[in-house]
Amino acid sequence: MNRRYFLQSSLALAAASRRHTAASDQVNLAFIGVRGQGKGLVNQFAALPEVNIPYLCDVDANVFGPAAKIVEEKKGKKAELIGDLRRALDDKTVDAIVVATPDHWHAPATLFGCAAGKDVYVEKPCSHNLREGRIMVEAARRTQRVVQHGTMYRSYPSYLRAVEHVQSGKIGKALMAKAWDVQLRNDIGRQQDGPVPTGVDYETWTGPALMLPFNANRFHYKWHWNWNYGTGDAGNDGVHQIDIARWALGVEAPLEVSGMGRKLFFQDDQQTPDTMTVTFNYPDKAMIFEMRIWTPYGMEDQENGVAIYGSEGVMHIGRWSTAAGRKYGYRVYDRKHQLVLEDYETQPQNWHARNFVDCIRSRQKPNADIEIGFTSSLHAHLANIVARTGRPLKFDAKTSSIAGDAQANQLLGREYRKHWATPKVS
Repeated sequence: MNRRYFLQSSLALAAASRRHTAASDQVNLAFIGVRGQGKGLVNQFAALPEVNIPYLCDVDANVFGPAAKIVEEKKGKKAELIGDLRRALDDKTVDAIVVATPDHWHAPATLFGCAAGKDVYVEKPCSHNLREGRIMVEAARRTQRVVQHGTMYRSYPSYLRAVEHVQSGKIGKALMAKAWDVQLRNDIGRQQDGPVPTGVDYETWTGPALMLPFNANRFHYKWHWNWNYGTGDAGNDGVHQIDIARWALGVEAPLEVSGMGRKLFFQDDQQTPDTMTVTFNYPDKAMIFEMRIWTPYGMEDQENGVAIYGSEGVMHIGRWSTAAGRKYGYRVYDRKHQLVLEDYETQPQNWHARNFVDCIRSRQKPNADIEIGFTSSLHAHLANIVARTGRPLKFDAKTSSIAGDAQANQLLGREYRKHWATPKVS
């Protein structure tokens, strides 16, 4: 990193050895990005009695209110509201940072956190591109930091039971899975570039991404659909379903990726696909990822879900909407497609936040360790590369490269502008 926080390994390791939080200590968390998902994470972590929240950080001064209110009501004290994450990183009493920024800031914030001796909770996908994800894993290992990825279903008890059910052979030999993301999104229309809103530090918001004029269709949440900042819905929500599917199948990086991704429906400013069908091939298994974000109906009675196909049955994993609210878990069907087992939770809790805080204290790897998050996120990145090139690809996990395709290899990384948060990616 082009900043003093990117310490040499020896200094980072020394910091790590000094920062083993005692079991009786309070844990101090700084939140980087507090709108939307960030506010939700503030709410989850603030519910844990041993958590203090000394800082809320955001480059938009207009969004602090709801998150600040949560902290004050649940913790009985006010958090300091800051616009530069380096203020929190400089504070030696901060144990960890929680990163809920746009995708293009996930890697820089995580690398800064690791180098400053902080543990990190980073939202999904772990990075804007595959190469950033790899250096995040390397940084976490070099500095001995706990880095939790925001694929929170890894901590849901019913999902843990689902994976155990599959891997114990109870649906026979499981050789294939389908992951789908078919929840309805909105047409965002078209917007002209305009002035930066009052209270927004657009220079810092842009960070190491290429500088574009301000546009509301590339800002709050809508940045997901622009390649300069986001990874489309494959990276936004698809990573959850891909993660569950590969977890249950017990697979790592794919050998081959093929399929299609394009805009079929929305006639708006979105650059990323609204439709995808991508197949991932492994040595002895396969996975299909299907995405349609313009249809007002789901699949298998749910919007986003996973099917694990076994020789003796099939399991559906996901979330179902009922009159009483959502339920999270799995259903098992036999060879005649008769329902034989259901297992749900109806009151999701902050299990993933709890796991992260517990691991800050124990120094154990969390349920969604950064390498797990990187492997699931790379599936979304590879799916996006198939969509952008229109070609199948062969992936070499050892070298994190695509064989025989220079254009596809270029899309494994990105072009950066000169900025203090630019990662040094070889």
